[in-house]
This record gives sequence, structure tokens and C-alpha cells, in this order.
Amino acid sequence: WLMSDNMHHQWLLLAACFWVIFMFMVASKFITLTFKDPDGYGAKQEPLVLTAVTKVEEVRGPEEKHWPEDFQSTGKAFSGNLIRQHLVHMERLELLRNVCRDAALRNLSHTAVSKFVLDRIFVCDKHKILFCQTPKVGNTQWKKVLIVLNGAFSSIEEIPEHIVHDHEKNGLPRLSSFTDAQIKERLNLYFKFFIVRDPFERLISAFKDKFVHNPRFEPWYRHEIAPGIIRKYRKNRTETRGLQFEDFVRYLGDPNHRWLDVQFGDHIIHWVTYVELCAPCEITYSVIGHHETLEEDAPYILKAAGIDHLVSYPTIPPGITVYNKTKVERYFSGISKRDIRRLYARFEGDFKLFGYREPDFLLN
Repeated sequence: WLMSDNMHHQWLLLAACFWVIFMFMVASKFITLTFKDPDGYGAKQEPLVLTAVTKVEEVRGPEEKHWPEDFQSTGKAFSGNLIRQHLVHMERLELLRNVCRDAALRNLSHTAVSKFVLDRIFVCDKHKILFCQTPKVGNTQWKKVLIVLNGAFSSIEEIPEHIVHDHEKNGLPRLSSFTDAQIKERLNLYFKFFIVRDPFERLISAFKDKFVHNPRFEPWYRHEIAPGIIRKYRKNRTETRGLQFEDFVRYLGDPNHRWLDVQFGDHIIHWVTYVELCAPCEITYSVIGHHETLEEDAPYILKAAGIDHLVSYPTIPPGITVYNKTKVERYFSGISKRDIRRLYARFEGDFKLFGYREPDFLLN
């Protein structure tokens, strides 16, 4: 009996040792990803010296940390879910850093921090937050969060829908409205984030929202932009239907699309690349959320920014963030492989930078 009892205690001791070793390995991985060497992306990063509003140069310097206390390695106990989420986000930033360094993708991953980019970034000085707008990935809700944080309204529920996108009334300044020195300071010191989504699904959402349903009544998409695309890219000129998705794909995949983009102005923000919108290889973002995991990413972003006790992300309707593979395949089913390959060639940087797989129908 005594021998059996001793063996039982030995097994318990052995199990406890294994558990301690496992937790040590997890903590080590967490510390390794959190505290990179000086060349790591997001550790010590070059601040930006703006020689003009439309051009930046890089100069080495430290970047301030913005992680809440319980995100840092202070010897405290971490919840398993918090560690898992933090590892996911650190891996996303590590992937971004690696793709940014890929010389073969440089033309698709790098862009100047121009006024166009600075116009996309909204500022919350009170809580030192920058948010880069990437349309068609739930940005309206994030703008509501920042509007409340800036003090224009006391709660998200009080914000009228027409105010959210009225930049003269919503209390959200753009980064482009500051001086070069102020821009550099905010880019170096503030918590910065944006949200991405499968690039092709985002294009489908933009097409439906602007050229099919147009719920905000923006007639220029149907009456000015659509005719311009049709005149240039529709093969059958006798066809009188409104803009079709295949017309849209031909326009987006055309290497010479920029001559139309200039005519369309800032309306193109709904379908240009994340690279063109937010300059992710030039600006050191703190977090990159994914629309497909927004239920987890939204609370994580609020906590990482240190504002989770002040505001909550609005409730997400069930299933709205799930990637709809069937819908994507249906939209692309009638489009030639040549046009799809051209489209992918333009958006390849977005696919690679943020870990999205090349569509199966492109591989077949």
C-alpha cells in the first residue's frame, strides 16, 4: 500500500513538472515575440521626417510602447486566451515585416506616406490613437468608437448615422490636418491600427454597396463612375445593362487603371489596395485586425489601446464577419482567368502581407 501511495505521489510530481515546463515554454514564446531585437518590426523603428505633406523619409529612433500593463512581461499570470490572442497578433506583424522585406514584392507592398494616406488616418489625441480607414471592413463602427473617445458624443447609440461620415461634424480630425512635426510625433508615439479583410471579398462588397444597392444615396457611383468604366472596359458596347462585376474586375486589373482613378478622385478608396490606403510597410502599426476574426480582434484592440474600460465595440450581427467562399466563387465564376489573374496581380501585396490565401479558383 505504501509503495502504491509513493508511486501515486511520484506521478503527481511528474505531471506537475511537465505543466511547469509547458507554461515556461509558452511564456518564453510570448516574451520572444513581444521583445524583438532592435531590427524587429515594431520594436525600434525609424521615426518619420516629413519633408513635405506628400513625402516622408525614415530616420532611426525608438518607438513608445502602448501595451496595457497586463500585456507586458511583468511576471504576472497570463490567461491562456490573452496569450493566444497576443501571439496571433504578433505573428501577423511578423508576417507583415517579412513580406515588407521581400524585394520581389516591393512594388506591391510599399507606397509613399502621401497626403492620400494621411487623409485616411483619423486621430484621437485624447487617448493617443490613430486609426487608418479601410472601407468595406466595418470601419463605420470604429469611427463611432473614436467619435465617442474624442468626446463629440457620450455613447455610440447617441451618434446619428449621417454624422459618422460628415467629417466637419463628427469631431474626427485627419492626420493630414496637422503640421509635419505634429504628424511625425503622432506616427512615432500613438497606438496605430487598421482592419483588413479577404481582398476579393472586399471588392465584391464595394461593388454591391456602391453600384448595386447604394444605400447612402451616392448617385455619382452609378451616374458618373459606372459609365466611365463601361465605356472603357465593356466588350459588348451594344449591351445596355448597368455596371457588371466583370466590367469592374477588368477596370481594377488594368495596369493602366490610374488614368481613370484620377478622374474618380477619393471615391476610389472603396476598392484601392490596403497598401495604398495605409502604407503598412512605411508606418509601424501596433495591431492589424482581421474582419474574419473581428469578434475576438475588436476587444483585443480596445484592450491593447487601453480604452476597453471607456467604450465597447458595437455588437456584431451573427455570421456577418464569416468569409463566404461560395459567394466569392459565384461572383468570379463568369469571369475569364486572364482578368482574374490581372486582378490578383494588382492585389497580391494585400494577399501576402496579411496572410490571405490565393483563391482556389485561380489555381485550378
